[in-house]
Parts: sequence; C-alpha cells; structure tokens
Amino acid sequence: MKVTLDLTRLLQEGAITAAEHERLMRLGYQDTSLVLVNVLVGFGVIAVSIGMLALLPSAFVGAAIGAVLMLAGLILSIAGPSRWSVLSSICILIAALLLGTGLVLLSQGMASFGDSSELHSLMPLGIAFVLVAGLFGGCAALARSGLLASLSVLVLFAALGGSSYYDAATYGFQVTEPLATVVLFGALALVAHILSRSLASPWERLAVFVARTALFLANLGFWVGSLWGDDLDWLGRNTHVAMSAHAFAVVWAILLIGMGIWAGRANRRWVLNLVAVFGGIHFYTQWFECVGATPGSLLIGGLVLLGCALVLWRMNLALITKPARLAS
Repeated sequence: MKVTLDLTRLLQEGAITAAEHERLMRLGYQDTSLVLVNVLVGFGVIAVSIGMLALLPSAFVGAAIGAVLMLAGLILSIAGPSRWSVLSSICILIAALLLGTGLVLLSQGMASFGDSSELHSLMPLGIAFVLVAGLFGGCAALARSGLLASLSVLVLFAALGGSSYYDAATYGFQVTEPLATVVLFGALALVAHILSRSLASPWERLAVFVARTALFLANLGFWVGSLWGDDLDWLGRNTHVAMSAHAFAVVWAILLIGMGIWAGRANRRWVLNLVAVFGGIHFYTQWFECVGATPGSLLIGGLVLLGCALVLWRMNLALITKPARLAS
C-alpha cells in the first residue's frame, strides 16, 4: 500500500525526528532515480517501436515487436523485480497493446494498419475482442498493471458492441445492448469486489481496478437504457420482450440510492463519488426529458443538485476520519 506524506510538514509538526526525515528522504531519492531511469528507457522503447511500425506498417510486424517486448518484460520482471519493475511494466503494456491490435487486425483479414482487407477473416470481431480481453487480463497479472486490468474490461465492453467516437468537435459513446451491459458488468463488478476482499496485495489492487471499471460501464448501460430502453433483440430475432426506458430509470435510481447508502456505511469513497456523478447525470437526464430545458427547470434542478452536493461533501468529510481502505 502506497502512502503519500509531506515529510517537511511532519518534521515541522514534530511527528518525525530529523534523523527519520533524513532517512526517508534518502529512500525517496533512491526510488526516484530508479524510476527516472526506467521511464527514460521505456520512452526509448516506445519510440523505437513506433518508428519500426511507421516504416513497416504491418500487423505481423506489430505482433512480432509485441512478442519481443513481452519476452523482454518477463525477463526484466524475473531478473530485477524491484529495480526494473517500471520498465518491465512498460514493456509488457506496449507488448499487450501491439499483440492485441495485431490479433484484431488479423482476425478481420487485415495484414496492415490500413483499411483494405488482404486476408480472409478468421473470426467475428466480438470473439477477437474477447481473446484480446483475456490477453490483457493475463498481462495485467504479469505486470501487476491496473491500467491493463481496466483495459481488459473495456475490451469486453467493445465485444458487446460498445464504442466511443469523435466527429467535428463532438464526442460520443455507444451502448448497443444496455441490459446485457448492465447485467454482465454489474456481475463482474460484484465478483471482483468479493474476490478483492480475500486477495493479498497486489492482486487485491487489480481486482479493485476491474470492479471499478465494470461498475462504471454498468452505469453507462443504465444511462443509455433510461433514455431509449432495450428491445432485447440479442435474445432472438422473434422475441417480443422489451425493457422500457422507464424501467431502466426506476431500477437505476433505486440501485444508486442503495449503493450510496452502502458506500457511506462501508467507507467506500470512490463508489460514493461515482454514485454522486451518475446520480447527477440521472437526475438531469430525467429532469430535462420530463420537464424540458427551460430557465425555471434549470434553476430548480441546479438548486436540488447543490443540496445533493452539500450532502455528499458532508459524507466525504465523515469518511476522511475513518481508516482508509483499498477497495471498490
């Protein structure tokens, strides 16, 4: 568990002695110098990889570079787990991204980073994304990388048809299967949270990253569902079952209130803040959908949210006084 301390302030307040201050400063200098060397070498590795891909924009070349970097990262993690941990993580991270990109391209029959198909498609895109998610999850365990753990969940989101886009100063995201997104990632968040309580560090940390990312995506599924509902066409072409937008909105509101109460009692500040963010999004979405965007509705809605923000601020202050816990 990493803790950030202001050593100068602690010394001035008498919490530590001058000798302890000097010893901790020396340890910090050693760690900083090693991190600097690791980062500089890592940037060099990234630059060389980008240069080779620019000269030879091939999925096979990218996969080959990824394999070499993966091997280098594994060797560094075994040879010097403390000294070269940052460089090893960088190598494994870049290797995972290159291998994942190469796998997706080759699965769709693309031998290069261009748009033209040059090979036969090997598998559906969704299956390729699932394989990449497994690859990212395995690499996250090897590198102890929270970033890769989160990326593995995001790739699963892409396998369900989720995506984001940018067009002419407009950002957006797409959730094609709201109910499936809510069920899958809600269950994943719950399972990862339960596992994190029995795992030792750093595995607990990785499980927490997975739980938090999955919980975020489940709320995105609720948001889209509360606007357009879900026709549940993924259950079969002839099904007449559907879930209305009102059902999504009501269930989402109930779950947000429940999660907020639980987070306050269990000292889960991250979940509490996530509930506050999506609670505000949910409130404004339904408010303007039902009442409309008028000056009066904006004023009343803003006053209501200011009251909610005050309550959240008081709850956060209360949580600060409790023992900190690494959890979702």
